Amino acid sequence: MQDHAPPLLLSRRALLRAGSLAPLLALPGCGFSPVYATSASGDPSPAAAELAAITIGRIPDRSGQELSEALQERFNYGGVGIARRYDLDVNYSIGEESVGIQPDTSVTYQRVIANATWTLRGQDPQHTTITTGKAHAIDGYNFIDQQFFDSTLEDEKVRWRLSRRIADMITMELLGYFKHHPAKTDDS
Repeated sequence: MQDHAPPLLLSRRALLRAGSLAPLLALPGCGFSPVYATSASGDPSPAAAELAAITIGRIPDRSGQELSEALQERFNYGGVGIARRYDLDVNYSIGEESVGIQPDTSVTYQRVIANATWTLRGQDPQHTTITTGKAHAIDGYNFIDQQFFDSTLEDEKVRWRLSRRIADMITMELLGYFKHHPAKTDDS
């Protein structure tokens, strides 16, 4: 004997599936289009292609290297072989704040705060500022009593996660900019 769900339950599931897809099917009609979507020919979207045209300036320190790598991963999604037309300068800093201070002055939680200010400039002779922005993210970790090695690993993981979050924020800001300010072509 096979175990089948009652027909009423199946129709509810089908309705839930159809109901959850209905808003997504309506999105193209309202002007929504994914910024990373490729064209029918397989070319990246114009906004994603503009990301691939960005050269990321040097960001000092290990945390800066992690941010630079995260930005490269996101920017290169638009394709390779695209001529560089922009320079991105990022000032990135990470601060820490002790929270949960005990009567014996030991700390039980460390808050890590990442801040970035960035400027996108053209590679023209004047280095014209195209757009600027800021990104801010907070994360943290618990100190486990007498587990210093563990807290060092946690600190590294938190800094890595923060670099990814900041990279996502900068990428989304730039994608929004390029979507609303498409690059001028030779025939426009």
